[in-house]
Amino acid sequence: MSRTLPQTRTRAAEGIASNGKSGERHKGEIHGRVLALDYGRKRIGLAISDELALTAQPLGTMNRENRRKDLSRLRKICREQGVKHIIVGYPLHMNGQAGDMAIEAEAFARRLARAVQLTVELVDERLTSWEARQKMKGTKSAARGRREPIDHVAAAVLLGEYLDRKRGSSHSNMTETD
Repeated sequence: MSRTLPQTRTRAAEGIASNGKSGERHKGEIHGRVLALDYGRKRIGLAISDELALTAQPLGTMNRENRRKDLSRLRKICREQGVKHIIVGYPLHMNGQAGDMAIEAEAFARRLARAVQLTVELVDERLTSWEARQKMKGTKSAARGRREPIDHVAAAVLLGEYLDRKRGSSHSNMTETD
């Protein structure tokens, strides 16, 4: 389930949109690479689609420094990767209510849209971290007993689900990590 942002917060001038699993406002095909961000106070997980927006691959985890540097690094990534669209995880509570982190993610998405001059869409990210942990259970790092950040895997889960919804399919398209 997804929450549509109030109309005053979805104006095209702000470059922010909100999705929904049914009755989506932005139906249709995606053209070009999509960058997914799993926003956090200490780290931002990154994942990117291929140019046809069919698959999602983890891109890495960016440690946060400060607002200016973070936005600058994301601008550079968008340029280098040829990003055409960005989605930011919208961390709603299980009951669908927006808490402090959701409000922070929304403000971050607004600043990012202004900084990169691309459409930035908030996407419900409930359970993506849990799903990322499930995917990581069988990896080499899990076998070695290390607790590495999973933000980039959570971003790939978010992106894979988003791309699936946009295509109207129900299968997962996340590329497996080592």
